[in-house]
Amino acid sequence: MTAQLACYTSDVPVGGTLRVELEGDAGTVEVAVIRDERGELHALSDICSHGAVSLSDGEVEDCTIECWLHGSRFDLRTGKPLSPPAVRAVPVYPVSIDGERVLIDVDAPS
Repeated sequence: MTAQLACYTSDVPVGGTLRVELEGDAGTVEVAVIRDERGELHALSDICSHGAVSLSDGEVEDCTIECWLHGSRFDLRTGKPLSPPAVRAVPVYPVSIDGERVLIDVDAPS
């Protein structure tokens, strides 16, 4: 599959998140679209690798998101956990912007 429309840039406020579901080769993928405090958009799995809860309900700070359940913080660029209890990274998906359209490729995680 290729990048697909996830949302529009105006749907995600600075320091905010948006949960979307996209169709990938393996089925439905839950994605957290996040705009960091500098205004850059990121996309990563919406499922915390530790507690299996929605990361899009967490708090954005700098270029990280904190899981609301146990406090693990993930780097928005790499998906790597920066604090326990999470020890596994979450998938990060390529984001491209076409005008106001936010396009995400869920079949090419990094």
